[in-house]
Amino acid sequence: MASFLSFLPAVSARPIPTSAFSPKRPLFQTPPTLHFKNHRFAVSCSYAEAGVYANSSSNTIDVVADVRSERIVVLGGNGFVGSSICKAAVSKGIEVISLSRSGRPTYSGAWVDQVTWISGDVFYVNWDEVLVGATAVVSTLGGFGSEEQMKRINGEANVVAVNAAKEYGIPKFILISVHDYNLPSFLLSSGYFTGKRKAESEVLSKYPNSGIVLRPAFIYGKRRVDGFELPLDLVGEPAEKILRAVENFTKPLSSLPASDLLLAPPVSVDDVALAVINGVTDDDFFGIFTIDQIKEAANKVRV
Repeated sequence: MASFLSFLPAVSARPIPTSAFSPKRPLFQTPPTLHFKNHRFAVSCSYAEAGVYANSSSNTIDVVADVRSERIVVLGGNGFVGSSICKAAVSKGIEVISLSRSGRPTYSGAWVDQVTWISGDVFYVNWDEVLVGATAVVSTLGGFGSEEQMKRINGEANVVAVNAAKEYGIPKFILISVHDYNLPSFLLSSGYFTGKRKAESEVLSKYPNSGIVLRPAFIYGKRRVDGFELPLDLVGEPAEKILRAVENFTKPLSSLPASDLLLAPPVSVDDVALAVINGVTDDDFFGIFTIDQIKEAANKVRV
């Protein structure tokens, strides 16, 4: 009986040239090249397929890596919202510069040491020390006071910052504004709201394709005031959960003037901060964002 091996095809024991595995062969056929543009750099290279003969025509594979290093300037970075933005940015590996009149905060923290703190006023600061090399400016400027004071801090200060950022070629500007609470027009004519809307208009006109305006309602979290910590989240967090749970029933009331003073869900300061981070890193994220849209943007980058 013939052995079953006789039915197998003959296999040639052709020796494999050692040159195919020579350690002296270079990995790259062409040296890598770097390309820089707008704080982005790409690495391009080509290499030959493994296990080919030295005299063979080898195919090449191109590898391109696109890496962008972010550097943001936070106006009012020492405040309640600003410090949360700084902390979130540091946690995402983003370089942060804070500009505020009070400079570095008095409390400590690992993230605090990773922020460059500059003391100054937007009306008098030397922007060369702040904006050079930045990829985005985030403004949390705002406050209460007399009509003139509110117009100045909520409106004029932000307008100055927007124009400075534009002059220095900063690609993005992000403004923390405010929800209008469905207030009647005579209340929206106050210095607080007119200042905010003036700032919004400046952002959207100077940055039509990259300007971002966030309009949160009441922002809650742990707020530091004169060395004391106010746990606003003890009120804001349960209020948000309740209002979101019943929003299907309260929607018919939303058309009533000033109804959002009671019905607009509070927003976590962490959600505002993460929405800012999403705006910094996502070039398709621009325009005006409502309370619900801020929450959605935050969820995109939440770990």
